[in-house]
Amino acid sequence: MPSFAGVNHVALTVTDLERSTRFYADVLGLLPVLDLGHGRVLLDRRSGFSVGLLRHPGAEGGAFTELRTGLDHLGLTATDRDELVAWEHHLDSLGVDHSAITDTALGSHLNFRDPDGIALELQAPTAVYVALVHQLGSGEVPDDVLRDQAEALLGPGLVIRP
Repeated sequence: MPSFAGVNHVALTVTDLERSTRFYADVLGLLPVLDLGHGRVLLDRRSGFSVGLLRHPGAEGGAFTELRTGLDHLGLTATDRDELVAWEHHLDSLGVDHSAITDTALGSHLNFRDPDGIALELQAPTAVYVALVHQLGSGEVPDDVLRDQAEALLGPGLVIRP
């Protein structure tokens, strides 16, 4: 089966291009690089990941909700929990409402929303999770062994077994 190398971009429908461009530039530090008229493209310098912001003619508008079929949230990676704390201070300094940092077996999470209510998450994975993902990507560890390791981390009943 063919594979892909990673996630290249995400495109989000927004109600106000100017407001959303400012948010993604000021809050997430993305660099606005393209103005397509009906949309903008912003780039993360470090990862190369890009976010497209689109305003479709005739779009229904309305508030975003993860309860509708489609996007639930956009998850971004933080280096570690200390970086999440720095993000928490950054969001506070800009007046962006956010959750408290939550710690789980897979990592720590910080959640907030963009001006259209699109759910955004910063996640700092645990070292164990990073190691599992690395093993998975290496192809050197059998799938059943990875599933056993995941089950040891998360508990029984959560890991999908064929």
